[in-house]
Amino acid sequence: MVLKLYAVSDGPPSLSVRQALTHLDIPFELISVDFGAGDHMTPEYALMNPQKEIPVLDDDGFFLSESNAILQYICDKYKPGNSLYPQDPKARSLVNHRLCFNLSTFYANISAHTMAPIFFDYQRTPLGLKKVHMALDVMETYMQRLGASYAAAGHLTIADFQLINSVMTLEAIDFDFSQYKKIHKWYNDFKKNYPDLWKISEDAMKEIQHFAANPPDLSHMDHPIHPIRKIKK
Repeated sequence: MVLKLYAVSDGPPSLSVRQALTHLDIPFELISVDFGAGDHMTPEYALMNPQKEIPVLDDDGFFLSESNAILQYICDKYKPGNSLYPQDPKARSLVNHRLCFNLSTFYANISAHTMAPIFFDYQRTPLGLKKVHMALDVMETYMQRLGASYAAAGHLTIADFQLINSVMTLEAIDFDFSQYKKIHKWYNDFKKNYPDLWKISEDAMKEIQHFAANPPDLSHMDHPIHPIRKIKK
């Protein structure tokens, strides 16, 4: 049975899994989750993921959520020993660290500034901006100390996908991060060196830009975490 990936077309976690599957040449069926229609809020979706988050991987009835776990799983099961997720304990620990850093700090702080105000009732604030710069500064420091051209190694790893897509959301809102020289070069090198993978991110970026200019009406959605923007009709 071919893998099934339930994903949204503009969500960084979904994009990262798609990029890994594409790069590793693992066949999969992409099943679009309509976020605006609330596909992920249904009881049927909750059977796959009680968190009602996106993406979800279906491997012949084995359902796995959390994009970091999905990335690790597909590498270990379908392409063991591949360079995207190295076997050496120290090398792997750096990849795992960057994945955790993205989840806890990098994407957490960036998305609160870039994505949340587009889709939900949040505002961009000076504190939120400060957190973005703090996240970028730490990432820049990690890259300087590592002394490599990628985020966690001297080559592409699954950590790059997650971090690249976090930065992509900054570009989507025309946020200037050029002062972070290592990040800026790494991000633009990814575009040049992996055009097929970047196309996945670029298409999503265009969608985010469209929604930024035309905020979607999600007033019908009863989201368990995020406040819904009130729409004047």
